[in-house]
Amino acid sequence: MMKTYPLLTAHTGCMGTPDNSLLSIETAFHSGADIVEEDILITADGVLVLSHDDSVCSVDGTAYKISRMSYAELSKLEIKAHNGSPGETIRILSLESVLPILKASGKIMNLDLKSDACIEPVSRFVEQNELIEQVILSGCETLRAQAVDRTNPRLRKLLNVDTSLFLTLNEREAVRISCEQALSANCFGLNVNYRIVGPELLQAAALHELDVYIWTVNTEDEMKHFMEMGVESITSRNISALVQVREGAKR
Repeated sequence: MMKTYPLLTAHTGCMGTPDNSLLSIETAFHSGADIVEEDILITADGVLVLSHDDSVCSVDGTAYKISRMSYAELSKLEIKAHNGSPGETIRILSLESVLPILKASGKIMNLDLKSDACIEPVSRFVEQNELIEQVILSGCETLRAQAVDRTNPRLRKLLNVDTSLFLTLNEREAVRISCEQALSANCFGLNVNYRIVGPELLQAAALHELDVYIWTVNTEDEMKHFMEMGVESITSRNISALVQVREGAKR
């Protein structure tokens, strides 16, 4: 049987670029990523934007809430960057503004939903732009995953596995519950902290035809280890190293 290799997901802010920036997306695709992950929130006037936190801070130290501002107001601000170089600033991007680079790449964007308010607007964005095959959703614990499924069953989504299950229950029970939760919400896979991924989880996921996407792996030894285990996707900020490790594994 032909050996398969994982899809490579660039964490937002890969290779030292600012999180949720155009440079991060461009760097991810130019480095050879198959998927780029970006965080999604929504403004008071319904514009989907790239940001991990609702609260952002401008260069003068003023705090703002994305959910309480219009996009026109927000887009004028210079925001202190997460990650990137010391003192670096960014402008908050709308999801619409990065559509051309996504379409041109032909690759996949993982939209990490940071609020339930994003669900319906993201569904419209995906359908209107014919992105069903180019977008996957994460940031979906069970209730959010079920809400996504009620809104639009066509949307491809990963269940964010509850790490606390693996800290409070035996592994077999935690794996069973995780798989059941994913199936109950019509998820195509599990989005898992790499620290809790073991053979039992992989075997159960395969039995239920659930892909296993793991985050966030930044060392080459761990990248090699999980490639050998057969996960479907590995997320890393060090996407260039991840690409090299996969190329080396293919030789």
